[in-house]
Parts: sequence; C-alpha cells; structure tokens
Amino acid sequence: MIQIANVSKHYGSFQVLKECTTSVAKGEVIVVCGPSGSGKSTLIKCVNGLEPFQSGEIIVDGTSVGDPKTNLSKLRARVGMVFQNFELFPHMSITQNLAIAQVKVLGRSQDEAMDKGLKLLDRVGLKAHAAKYPGQLSGGQQQRVAIARALAMDPICMLFDEPTSALDPEMVNEVLDVMTELAHEGMTMMCVTHEMGFAKRVADRVIFMDQGAIVEDDSKETFFANPRSQRAQHFLAKILHH
Repeated sequence: MIQIANVSKHYGSFQVLKECTTSVAKGEVIVVCGPSGSGKSTLIKCVNGLEPFQSGEIIVDGTSVGDPKTNLSKLRARVGMVFQNFELFPHMSITQNLAIAQVKVLGRSQDEAMDKGLKLLDRVGLKAHAAKYPGQLSGGQQQRVAIARALAMDPICMLFDEPTSALDPEMVNEVLDVMTELAHEGMTMMCVTHEMGFAKRVADRVIFMDQGAIVEDDSKETFFANPRSQRAQHFLAKILHH
C-alpha cells in the first residue's frame, strides 16, 4: 500500500530525513516512534505530499507522490490524515465539518454527505453532538471528530501524526480506543505516537527513528523485547519507565 524508498529531505543545509526506506502492506498497522526532532512527523507528511522531499521515492497504492504530474489533492482525498491539533473549522457545526470535503472533493450531495457523517459520528460515539461546534467539545471529542472526518472520505489508508499529544491524559484513551477499533477492522495505518501501550496492543511493526534515519524497523515483539540499537534501548527505558 505504501512504499518508501531511500527518501531524503533537507531544510537548507539541515538534513531532516536520511535515506529512509520502509513499506506498509495493506491492513498493516505501523507505529513510528523516536525522540523529538527525529523526523517522524516529517516522514509521515511526505507520504501524502504535505512535505516535499528531495530524493528517493514514495508510492501510495501505485501512485508516485514525488512525481510532478501526480495530482496531490486527489491523492490526499484517498489518504486520511489526523493531526495533533484537530484542524476542525471552528465556525462550522460538527456535521458541516464532516460534510464539506465530501461535497467539494468527492462530489457527494449534501444529504449523502450528512448521512455518511452522522453514521461515522455514531461510530466514534459522538452522534449526540452532531449539531454542536468544535469549541463546545473536549479535546478528545474533537480528535474523534477529526478521525470521523478523515474516514468520511473512504480512505485507502490513515496517517496519524501524534494524535494524542495535545490531549489531557484522561482523554487519550477515548481516541486510542477509536484507533484500536480501526486497526482491528483492517485499516492500513501509519501512526506517529509515543503511546507505547497502543503500539504493544495494535502495531504489527514498530519503526524507531533517530536524527532523521530509520534505526529499527521490526515486529513489535522484537522491538519491545530486544531492541537492537542502544538508542532505542535508551528511549524505551525512559518512556516505559514513566
């Protein structure tokens, strides 16, 4: 579903990604972790063309992301993305937030889009809040709306960029529960997260990044039981200790 081959990216003279290579099979759940500034978010944003990259190749379901001829808007409509900060339109109701891209990008009728939105709100446990505005919801509820909005586009895969990092601790689980359910339903997912409990429960593989490079790319069993690099051992010792 996603192939990443020798991808490098620079900001001026600073190299953010160094020859990153990995792949994600259909239905696979990959957790990308590592210290701050290791390139995790940049890598995931390169997958749907939100960040350009200078060399290497990324292919999503047969489409080359870096090819200048590729229609990135069309690609992004098929690749769901959930950010740290929800990115909901504050002046629109929850159902309007869910309907707008379906109508504008997919050409669905307003009624069809609203209907689909309500079904997905029900799925993330928020149907009762359909008429509210984002500011009337908690952070955890807004993030669940953001997931429902991404799903409304019938994506072939989902990218999550630290979806719980802006949330109060007690709201984290309600978002992870929705993500866990998606994983169990067979959604192809790449998740940048520090939630190691989620990685242990749901991930098929864990990618560990440091200083722009993929240092480890292993099954979760191998990664948690026996990380090969000292950097990953140190990271896990710190993060699991807390």
